[in-house]
Amino acid sequence: MQLSFDNRVALVTGAAQGIGRAIATALVESGAKVHLADIDAEGVAATAKAIGATAHAVDLGSPEAAQKLIAEIVAASGTLDILVHAAGGVRGQVGRSIEEISESDWRVIFAANVDAAFFLAQAAAPVMKQAGYGRIVMISSGAGLRPSLTGIQAYASAKHALVGLTKQLAWEFGPKGITVNSVAPGFVRSNPATERQWESYGPEGQKKLVEGIHTRRLGTAQDIANATLFFLSEQASWITGQVLSVDGGRS
Repeated sequence: MQLSFDNRVALVTGAAQGIGRAIATALVESGAKVHLADIDAEGVAATAKAIGATAHAVDLGSPEAAQKLIAEIVAASGTLDILVHAAGGVRGQVGRSIEEISESDWRVIFAANVDAAFFLAQAAAPVMKQAGYGRIVMISSGAGLRPSLTGIQAYASAKHALVGLTKQLAWEFGPKGITVNSVAPGFVRSNPATERQWESYGPEGQKKLVEGIHTRRLGTAQDIANATLFFLSEQASWITGQVLSVDGGRS
């Protein structure tokens, strides 16, 4: 199956590294005109230069920032066909008991994972509705379907919320020609945060994790990009409101 995105305009958030970068790279290689957004200004600029995309350094935790970003993309490229929200993550947090969690610990993860997704969809909706076409993919997590291996309460809750947002937007946007789906990765070593998590398990914990995966291997960022591009493709035009676990069979 050949997936082509010629003449499509895409935005990928969290694209400075890891899964977001892999998705953006795959879209560029498949013909899309790609805009990258990330809070890491240096990283997103380097990725954009490397793959032939346009960089936007931005914190998407507010509706104003999301509206401004979408307006800039439409002004530069004429439209927005594809939105992939891969930003988020644990924001440097590690597993702790609930008694130790501050309000700011809770809110920073929700802002990155859920608030940004909502504000971006809100900003992109008028453009996509007017065109009668759109593809939105939210990168959630296995932690959005079950308790998180990280032990981070806010992360598990935020990813569950992202799955709920995906299903709600699919129902609302479907009649307008816009599909909304989610890819839920298993454990992927794709950035410094996941590397720290991997190291924290130690040899025995790492062995146990891999043995709990049907395919007996960890996933890669490219595995997640492959699944994401299918949801974004014309071949998936009658698929919406779905959450695809890409985890080697762990689920």
